[in-house]
This record gives sequence, structure tokens and C-alpha cells, in this order.
Amino acid sequence: MKKALFLILAFALVVLSACGNDTPSKETKNKETKETTESKEVNLYTARHYDVDDQLYKKFEEETGIKVNVIKGEADELLERIKREGDATEADLFLTADAGRLYRAKEDGLLQAVSSDVLDEQVPANFQDKDQMWYGLTKRARVIVYNKETVKPEDLSTYEALTEDQWKGRVLIRGSENVYNQSLLASFIEINGEEKAKEWAAGLVSNFARDPEGGDRDQAKAIAAGVGDVAIMNTYYFGQMLNSEDPEEVKVAEGLGMFFPNQDTSGTHVNVSGAGVVKVAKNKDNAIKLLEFLSSPESQGTFAEANYEYPVNESVEPTELLKSWGEFKEQDIPLSVLGDNNAKSILIFNEVGWK
Repeated sequence: MKKALFLILAFALVVLSACGNDTPSKETKNKETKETTESKEVNLYTARHYDVDDQLYKKFEEETGIKVNVIKGEADELLERIKREGDATEADLFLTADAGRLYRAKEDGLLQAVSSDVLDEQVPANFQDKDQMWYGLTKRARVIVYNKETVKPEDLSTYEALTEDQWKGRVLIRGSENVYNQSLLASFIEINGEEKAKEWAAGLVSNFARDPEGGDRDQAKAIAAGVGDVAIMNTYYFGQMLNSEDPEEVKVAEGLGMFFPNQDTSGTHVNVSGAGVVKVAKNKDNAIKLLEFLSSPESQGTFAEANYEYPVNESVEPTELLKSWGEFKEQDIPLSVLGDNNAKSILIFNEVGWK
């Protein structure tokens, strides 16, 4: 009898032990819950404020089931926020305009290298960081726009020619604090050297129609107002103005011509909007998936159609509007050098009095 009772108790202990092993510990449950949460979201800090971007994030969510939490702000403010938040930041992906800003994020130690065959296939090497810490997503050219009533296309040739006497008091461009201009000058440093770049900056200052003020669109409006005859601006702003809901902006743009400079020399300056995975990203894999999605042919076509930006993905053709502006030769430099030369650009601007 005692032997039978002993066997029954032993069997019961085995069963209970087995049941206990099948029940996940609190630690295991927490780990599984965390993994499940991480697999369904990505936190994007972005300095872009376009409706088309929001549409693409929504499409990404529908296709992948991954929720995109979007935090918008100015680029420098977002970078400072990521620094301030440190390891506690929720940021997984940082997206902004201009390779110069992406360089700052990299230099500040805020980004991490990622390896992706998909990204390497969809983003050409010259439009990604040499250490794979950021990737370009959309491309724009910095061109010369001109008053079609006072300037003929044959009057134009290069950025450098705008420093000649015939353009004295006729050139419009935004201020030196603007990263677009810093990157433009950085490209000249790479191509022509610091001395030549400084000569260009000083020569352009002497031909300003007014002290720099406002954004790219304001330069176009100043041409229409008769303040100057030529301006340097990004192509996508020109596209936005041509398709603006404001009839005055459309009228301004229709009175302008667009010219791609340096076609017989070094090529027209181009830059990108791009993104990098944050160093302490908690959802790194999802951030990479979003990058891959945004550089895919479908997304690239959407960017071009809705925001008049050139695709970086070479398998995607520009839209009809972009094609109507004509093909052009681009500067043949890796965009990472725009960041490398940024500090030198700022120093030159200060030296020549470019406000």
C-alpha cells in the first residue's frame, strides 16, 4: 500500500514539474512581448514635411504591418533631440534633406552602418555614405533660373560665369547659413580646390542684387519683382511653384527659364534627401525595411510624381515634367565629400562676407 502511494505521489510530482516547464517565466513573457512590439513599429524622425511622404509611410504600413511613428521637426532640432535623449531615444531612422546634414548626424555619432543588398542595388554608390551610414532617397539639382524677358539661355554657361561683370547687381541666392549653399560650395572645393572656391564665393558676393534673404522660392519671386535677373535654386522648388495652388507662384515660375550649368565642364551640382539608421535604434531591422521600401522603384516613382524630385534608383525614369527640363550632366563626386568639406565652406563664406 505504501509502495503504491509512493508511486502515485512521484507520478504527480513529475506531472506538475512538466506543467511548470510548459509555463513561460515572467522574464520569457516579457521578452516575447518586447520582440512582438519591436516587430510591428519603427520610429522615424524626419525633417521632410511633404504629404507624399505620409502617403508612402501609410502604404508601407499596409504592405508590412509595421507601424510608422512619425516625429517631424527641423533637421538641426531633431539632431539635438536625438543627442539629448541619448540611449533612451525612441528614434530608429533619421531622414532629412541634404547630404551635409546627414554628414553632421554621422560625425556626431548618431548613426550606425547597415548592410543591405537591396539598398546597394537600389541606391548608387555615389548617393550613399562611404561607410554605409546613410542612403540617398531623392535627388535634386541646384540650377540657375532666369528672367526669360531679360536673359537668354545663351547668356548662361557655368556657376563660375555668374561672377563676371555682366552679372553685377543681378544675382540672387539665399544666405550662407543654408546647407544647400554650403554643399554647393563644398562641391566646388572638391572639384576646383579651396582657392578657386573662395574666388567664386567672393565674386558672387560682389554681383549680388541684394543681401541674401528668404528661401529658394523667394529668389524666384525677387526675379519677378525686378530685383535681379538670375537666381540659384533647387529644381524641385521650381516644380512646386509651377504646380502651386497659388496662382501668383505659378505666374512667377512661368516667367522663368531653367538652365543646367557647367554642362561642358564639371556638371551641375546635385544633392539628396536621405536617411540613416540611428545608432541606438531599438527597431533596426524595421528601419532598414523602411529604407528599402522608400528606395524601391514604386516609391521612387511616387516621390518624382508628387514632389518633382529626381529618383536615385536608376531603374526609375523621371516624370514627364522632369524630362521636359532636359537631360543634364551631373557633378561626378561622391556626396559624402559635401560633408567632409562643410566646415571649409562655412569658413570661406565668413571670409568673403556672404551673409
